[in-house]
Amino acid sequence: MGITRRKFLGWMGAAIGATTIAGQKTQAATNKQFEGHPGSGGVLHDITRCIGCRKCEEACNKVNQLPAPKKPFDDLTVLDKVRRTDDKTYTVVNRFSKDLGSNGIGTSPIYVKKQCNHCLEPACASACFVKAFKKTKTGAVVYDASLCVGCRYCMIACPFNIPAYEYDSVFSPRVMKCTMCQPRLEKGLLPGCVESCPKEALTFGTRKQLLKIAKQRIQKYPKRYIDHVYGEDEMGGTSWLYLTGTSFGQIGMREDLGYISAPQLTAGPLSDVAMVVGLWPVLLTGIYAISRRKEKIAKEELNEAVATTLSNANSETEKKLAELKARMEKQKEAAINLEIKKALKEAAEQAEDDDGNAPTDGPKEEK
Repeated sequence: MGITRRKFLGWMGAAIGATTIAGQKTQAATNKQFEGHPGSGGVLHDITRCIGCRKCEEACNKVNQLPAPKKPFDDLTVLDKVRRTDDKTYTVVNRFSKDLGSNGIGTSPIYVKKQCNHCLEPACASACFVKAFKKTKTGAVVYDASLCVGCRYCMIACPFNIPAYEYDSVFSPRVMKCTMCQPRLEKGLLPGCVESCPKEALTFGTRKQLLKIAKQRIQKYPKRYIDHVYGEDEMGGTSWLYLTGTSFGQIGMREDLGYISAPQLTAGPLSDVAMVVGLWPVLLTGIYAISRRKEKIAKEELNEAVATTLSNANSETEKKLAELKARMEKQKEAAINLEIKKALKEAAEQAEDDDGNAPTDGPKEEK
């Protein structure tokens, strides 16, 4: 059944109304920190045990039925440069060098596995207004391609630079990333990478258990590890945890993230611009509907519908931006007035102090 102009514009109107109401309750607009589902799982990556064999990459490729790489997994020359995950590679192992110092000779290689960290409060889910991403009770952050509208906000929001877009998929592109082998977890199986690791550099368990194991290793071998479990608090905490014997910054991991989760960081801004952000589904829903039924829509009707939608969206956007600008101006003016009052008060107090410190015996008047 084809889509008529009346139906199309009706959907757009409904989208405007729905997003206007829902904008005030956006997922990211919260200041409550989520501590994770009780008993949720995770993985501890002990970097000191990793030998860079790439068995985890091979298992990930097989389990997720991904395309074969250009170079075989036993070709370790790929470690000569730092790589990132992409839409066909959910995990990569990178090699870094550690200076052995005056007591050693040269450098020692350090191997680090990289994949989605499965945050307790994922930035990708916080930025996704159609809820295509969600945190599951298993600990995995999963993605529903049927809900995705292709805005790619998740890619911008992720502090670990993980979600990748299928740019070569024209008709049904998806956002791709590690799923912590969610289908296997639901069957009681280990993630493929954990199961294949020959050196037990990867340990699966509940997040609570993994933190206990990590801290016990640090306590038992204080010279081997840095006294910090990466992922315990970073960005509100992650389900993928790391132990290392060198600085995390030296092995390509961000140390500037802080301990505040993504939803808490965005609560203030999104509460102000939720209405503006909510207008995007208007355009994206229209584009999605057109692409799905384009063979049944007349060219004239299509152009008219898109033009009307764009016009309405631009009008609403200008209105909301004007309101936001006015609010920001008031806040700026209030802040300036507060600083002026503070400065005047300090000046008055200083003047009182100067009067109090003035000499009491002045020159006597001659008679």
